[in-house]
Amino acid sequence: MPSHLSADRPAAQPPGRGSVDALISQTRRLKGDVDAVRRGAEEEEADHPQGRWQRALYDLALHQLNDLDQHLAQLRDGPLPTARTPEPATPPPGSLLSRVGSAEWNLLTDEASWSGELYQILGRDPAAPPLTLDELPSLVLDEDRPKLTAMVTNCLVDARPIDGEFRIAHRDGAVRTVHMMGEPVLDTDGSTASMWAVLRDVSELRRSQRVVSETRDSLHHQREAARTEHRLAVELQEAVLPPWRGSLRLPHRGPRTLDLAARRLQASTTTLIGGDWYDALELTDGETLLSVGDLTGQGVGVTSNMTMLLGAVRGMAMAGAQPGQLMAWLNQLLDATVQPALGSAVCCRYRPGTHTLVWAQAGHPAPLLFRDGTGRALDAPDGVLLGATSGPVYGQAEETLRVGDLLLLHTDGLVPGHTGTAAANLLLDLAPRLAGNRTAEDCVQTVVEEFGASEREDNACLLAVKVTS
Repeated sequence: MPSHLSADRPAAQPPGRGSVDALISQTRRLKGDVDAVRRGAEEEEADHPQGRWQRALYDLALHQLNDLDQHLAQLRDGPLPTARTPEPATPPPGSLLSRVGSAEWNLLTDEASWSGELYQILGRDPAAPPLTLDELPSLVLDEDRPKLTAMVTNCLVDARPIDGEFRIAHRDGAVRTVHMMGEPVLDTDGSTASMWAVLRDVSELRRSQRVVSETRDSLHHQREAARTEHRLAVELQEAVLPPWRGSLRLPHRGPRTLDLAARRLQASTTTLIGGDWYDALELTDGETLLSVGDLTGQGVGVTSNMTMLLGAVRGMAMAGAQPGQLMAWLNQLLDATVQPALGSAVCCRYRPGTHTLVWAQAGHPAPLLFRDGTGRALDAPDGVLLGATSGPVYGQAEETLRVGDLLLLHTDGLVPGHTGTAAANLLLDLAPRLAGNRTAEDCVQTVVEEFGASEREDNACLLAVKVTS
């Protein structure tokens, strides 16, 4: 590669303007296209780590295209005059940040020759003489001087090309990053006669790259934090809820009267665990507590709150609270705390001696009863009444069950894309298939096979109860 500047031969002439102008036009069109896409992305993307990372990449691409634009313009126009020749009006400093400066150091005469751009890049007075290779490190930050010295030594001694970066301090205290590329110029006997180099200020380019790296790291950390939160929430729910698969085992002190199974279905559009729950508990009077519901929110916090809520529900049920009263007390308890916020719930007590189900609901789907190959939603209890002093009073209803009956308690979101009556009707359509299931676990599996494989936006819980005696 020939020397860029030489004392004994004229500087190379700029290439044909027409071909370079065509490249400049293409570059500027591409800049406009990238900028338009960036503006569109800024309107669509929210201010979150991934959006910031994308914007940083757009900025980096534009910085690189700006550099390319100015490099091509310099290639077309040629270098600025050196400080030793008459100089036209100096372009604004900002326009020179991406321009390339050049230099040649003659080892035989110890002379140096700098282009006008290099004075601007290195923050030197154009009237001052160019620095020799021995003087050049005086501009470089102390920690970067060994790097520059090694690059120059390898070039002069081993004839290796120079390609590296170092930081310099301008007189005003500004620190800039400079990229240097160069090669030795050999004389006829193969020894190094001079060294030439081109240098450019890459400070803004490196700043943009740092922003990209930092936003990428932030996005990575946020995703790792979400995965950790998801894992902790799963572990906590596994410790709180009865088993997600298989029959729920109650410590039966008397004859086994109910066969129970449950399943929790995770939303496919989120990595966080929500506050849906199911529960079954054998009470001291021989009755069985059955409940499903959900809390607002997601993550470890709502799962921890769910633990508190389940403890409260179980405690009130063990104390003898009937479903309507339990709902009223639970409402008072949650109203007195900042969190959790109850989304909805249904609470039942089953009395095996009379096969009676007593239940109450708070904005929750009614239990579904399947009998003899057909199904229906249980008649809802009386609505919520306002108590004189103790807040709302929840009505409760009773249903007499038979041996072989199947009861499904579920949260909203079990049937993807459907809620309320529409979801209930789709579940009731499964009555003929559920009639052929022998166990509660078989019934759960039938429902999951029908609705579990679909993409779901919400978490959901299902509790199946079969009356066995």
